[in-house]
Amino acid sequence: MPLDKLTIIGTGLLGGSIGLAARARSLAKRVSALVRRPESVAECQAFGVADEVTLDLAEAVAGTDLIVLCTPISGMAALAKRTLPHLKPDAVVTDVGSTKQQLVAELTPLCAGAAAHFVGSHPMAGSEQTGPAAARANLFDGTVCVVTPTGDTHAGALATVNDFWAGLGSQPVAMPADTHDRLVARCSHLPHLLASALSRRVLDPAHGEQQAQLCATGFRDMTRLAAGSPVMWRDIVGSNRDDILAAIDEFTDELGQLRGLITDDSPEAIEAWLQQAKATRDDWNHSADPG
Repeated sequence: MPLDKLTIIGTGLLGGSIGLAARARSLAKRVSALVRRPESVAECQAFGVADEVTLDLAEAVAGTDLIVLCTPISGMAALAKRTLPHLKPDAVVTDVGSTKQQLVAELTPLCAGAAAHFVGSHPMAGSEQTGPAAARANLFDGTVCVVTPTGDTHAGALATVNDFWAGLGSQPVAMPADTHDRLVARCSHLPHLLASALSRRVLDPAHGEQQAQLCATGFRDMTRLAAGSPVMWRDIVGSNRDDILAAIDEFTDELGQLRGLITDDSPEAIEAWLQQAKATRDDWNHSADPG
């Protein structure tokens, strides 16, 4: 049964894609979107990300069944505090934040105190593009969405969130918030920071113009993530500091092993290292996309 009303707060790539997908799949009778700037109202209406787009928080969330917070992590708690007084009892709140421990710790008691329910979510989907113009209805097809319930999570709220992500085309996977943060530090946060570091180091003007001229497809593919929003990634790093530092230490150890192999000048050992990396990646790619 579709939701009577779905509210999306923040209509960037993820929020806009949620709106498009929810409308295309008839997951809600009404999709409302809250935006910050007057010019965003017309933009979101033009792209069709919601049935109604407003600057008024109370209007956006009035009578809603499910709210999806799609704003930068650092402002979600404050936004929730402003939102909760306008919610109907038993409304469900979720989010798309890339880190979960901080949000779960902050938003679970806030929502409970207002007779609402918070269930943390993180769809493993996106790109370096931003804004509603980049949104697409199939963004979540075939993806995983991590859901982070606690021992006190309301069963009905959890079912609502799981059904919602499944309806968008994603596969909900439940795990503790601390496990999520540790795993995404390796597979999501570290790659972005490495892409940024590679861009800074290789494209340093001190290397001269010819350095940039020689950077081709491989370099472009490796550094694509560095084009993402610095503000968003600043918040992610700040909210998952310890796990990211641990991931950097692990990667530093791996680079140290590679440096040792190159120093020893052993073609056989270097080939074995590369072969293991290729086999591991090929096996993951096959299991992730068997078609």
